[in-house]
Amino acid sequence: MLTDRKNQHLDVILEGKGGSRSITTGFERIAFVHAALPELDLDAIDLSATFFGKKLRAPLLISSMTGGPARAADINRNLAIASAELGIALAVGSQRVAIEGPDAGGLGKELRRLAPNVPLLGNFGAAQLNKGFGIDEARRAVEMIEADALIIHINPLQEAVQPEGDRDWRGLLGKIGAIARQLDVPLVVKEVGAGISGELAQRLLGEGVSAIDVAGAGGTSWAAVEAGRITDPSRAAIARAFTDWGRPTAEALVDVRAACPSAFVIGSGGIRDGIDCAKAIRLGANVVGQAAGALAAAIQSPEAVIAHFTVMIEQLRICCFCTGSPDLEALRLAPIVDR
Repeated sequence: MLTDRKNQHLDVILEGKGGSRSITTGFERIAFVHAALPELDLDAIDLSATFFGKKLRAPLLISSMTGGPARAADINRNLAIASAELGIALAVGSQRVAIEGPDAGGLGKELRRLAPNVPLLGNFGAAQLNKGFGIDEARRAVEMIEADALIIHINPLQEAVQPEGDRDWRGLLGKIGAIARQLDVPLVVKEVGAGISGELAQRLLGEGVSAIDVAGAGGTSWAAVEAGRITDPSRAAIARAFTDWGRPTAEALVDVRAACPSAFVIGSGGIRDGIDCAKAIRLGANVVGQAAGALAAAIQSPEAVIAHFTVMIEQLRICCFCTGSPDLEALRLAPIVDR
């Protein structure tokens, strides 16, 4: 059932039915002040970043994608090859199926062989911590792919509207903290499209979490995705009402950065291109994640993924050029105005 559901999720997103109706990321409400005389060499702009001790050639994370085992194996292979070629980070989709069953779904040490030098992040859902998962499963998720860090994703809205969803979310903050304190690699907490508040980010960091992925609203709406796969009209109507639920990515980034000035923050949620990437960095992201925007390429081939992110990287480079920013630290201080 879980495998079927993951495949249905992919199909809904690829059909373009998983987006919000009216909520946006908020990036369209700000603009960079154009530097008409940048005094820079475009090709010399430094886009490098550091992520869990490893250097990235660009501040990008290929965010978690998923699917049934056969599909996931192809997707993960394509993404691993592309991330190694581009020098950007890769987070795998949920490892729950691989942890609970015999089929790894392409989530094995082959990924590390294909991407030996990039940050590789494991992943499973917080709700599983109330279903028997604990430090042993967390360590297994890390060992399975030789991950540099582990993501625990939080998706209460999706679980609430999903007919098969996990409804008991009591005590999870403390359980996340227990994993963070016992795990030998950094722990990341990530929303899936409704945003994390500055207040929650502070509490998570206080529990020992190493990084926050805000994953705000304006991109994939998992309420819309669930509505697209639910056959019962009443359940679909419940899910559909929450299509525009959540905090826009831009607002979530500003809030988390203000509340947690020294935190490592990942900006994701509706990132469309390199301009959105630049805006996310300006608003507080250390690195920027994209998932749905790269999904069509991920299903095709490593070359398609490389082509997709090469465009995005060049767009980011031009943003730096046209704001007079020789590197990402300068971009974080580039003047912006409200549209």
